[in-house]
Amino acid sequence: MTPTVRTERLLLEPYVPEDEEGFVALFQDTRVSQWMGDGPASEAADRALFGRIFTKVYAQDLFDVWAVRRDGLLVGHAEIKPTDVTGGHEIVYALAPAAWGFGLGTELAEALVAYGFTMLGLSKVYATVAAPNEASLALLARIGFEHVRDVKEDDGSTTRMLVRRPTASDKPSLVR
Repeated sequence: MTPTVRTERLLLEPYVPEDEEGFVALFQDTRVSQWMGDGPASEAADRALFGRIFTKVYAQDLFDVWAVRRDGLLVGHAEIKPTDVTGGHEIVYALAPAAWGFGLGTELAEALVAYGFTMLGLSKVYATVAAPNEASLALLARIGFEHVRDVKEDDGSTTRMLVRRPTASDKPSLVR
């Protein structure tokens, strides 16, 4: 069962059915979805994805997926999951454009990394980022991610694989 995680300004908690409209709005915003998975999808596909969070991910306890809230409002999406691409656990996160520019992305990514190390006992946490997504690449570099390799995608684009290992400054800071 996905636990609740708190940071200084964010609350990560399991989605509830009432989050569907906010989830769809987040993923339908092309400023966000251009960097997610295979890029923008139809509204129907995003609704189906939201449904699978309940019927598959939560029902089968596959991995942790959170609604990201600030001051009670849904402002983002986060997950940490095992992937074949990395051979380990990968963090995935997105924030609504209204939440950009306040350091929340850094706070969210750091919380996911800390969760991976402290709650899942991981020795490495990965991230994959589209090469043109300079903002995410810079954010992850600031919090200690290092470039592992580039992956050429079927469409000719490049995805950067990054890894973060625990450091002496990593300390448990999560509330379950």
